[in-house]
Amino acid sequence: MKRRLAKLRRIVVKVGTGLITDPSRGPDPARIAQLAADLAAVAQRSEVTLVSSGAIAAGTARLGLRDRPRSIPEKQAAAAAGQVALMWHYEQAFAAHGRRVAQVLLTQEDISHRARYLNARNTLLTLLDYGVLPIVNENDTVAVEEIKVGDNDNLAALVAYLVEADLLVLLSDIDGLYTGDPHHDPAARRIETVEAITPEMERLGGGEGAWGTGGMVTKLQAAQKAMAAGIPMIIADGRRAGVVQAVVRGESLGTYFAPRADRLAARKRWIAFALPPQGMLEVDAGARRALVEGGKSLLPSGIVKVDGEFAAGDAVGLRDPGGQEFARGIVNYDAREVQILRGAKTGDIERLLGYRVLDEIIHRDNLVIL
Repeated sequence: MKRRLAKLRRIVVKVGTGLITDPSRGPDPARIAQLAADLAAVAQRSEVTLVSSGAIAAGTARLGLRDRPRSIPEKQAAAAAGQVALMWHYEQAFAAHGRRVAQVLLTQEDISHRARYLNARNTLLTLLDYGVLPIVNENDTVAVEEIKVGDNDNLAALVAYLVEADLLVLLSDIDGLYTGDPHHDPAARRIETVEAITPEMERLGGGEGAWGTGGMVTKLQAAQKAMAAGIPMIIADGRRAGVVQAVVRGESLGTYFAPRADRLAARKRWIAFALPPQGMLEVDAGARRALVEGGKSLLPSGIVKVDGEFAAGDAVGLRDPGGQEFARGIVNYDAREVQILRGAKTGDIERLLGYRVLDEIIHRDNLVIL
């Protein structure tokens, strides 16, 4: 881990709502100043992108609301008011260290649409080339359920892909992943290194916080994305002054998630994690074996069941006979066509449909084994 952290060209840091805001007063200048000082010091040797929560909490305080907004219009209004306040505090805090900042707001559509994904990537990389520290948040002012990433842990992992980061740091109010809930279990111990995320680890994830939208569950989801992309990730205690500097020095703190050696290529990362699956195809054991072990494309004959409504060009998940999703890919046919072709031989495609687009339901080049 220390060898990997010794040469960090680019870092993405995510900070949660509770670390930089007060529920009744909005953005906390002291906490934001502490974070800015930490990141400005790191930015002297590495390019830093910050993914920041807190807009809705900031807007709630600014609008004088007693409780967190619940309806989508209320959340969007709070986010619109809060973004202004949050960015003002960040601009002042980073300016004290001679750092310029820029705001970048993203939605799931910006990431799942290939051209917009590349545009977002180019914008972020250009800002970094200019020596500007990008501050990224989900565009809650316009995002509805269909186009939301949903939480900034997963957004941070997607941003780490976009900028090809060498490290993702999630700052939390807990100093890592534990074997139990440390608030209630005195025997719970911090897990220092994770090589692979197991179902047992997923069960360790907690629920949502009062003001945030994530918990340990979303941090583990982010870790899965980062690890698959070959990006190491660390969950660290964001309440500690200078924590990011300590991380890049290689100090043993938090939980370190080791990256996969066989990192996914950029396009396959986009297919696996940036595209929300629009449906699910169940395949038989032979098809699963051919896809996972043989490196084959998915043919109609291996499909057992079709769930969901999707169009040609959409992403779908693949599950095995046991119900476990094991792959994702981009389909060449829509749901109605796949339903007709289910279980058929490739030579029967034209007879069944009256036309033939391709032999493969999902070509190997557009398929990712999870």
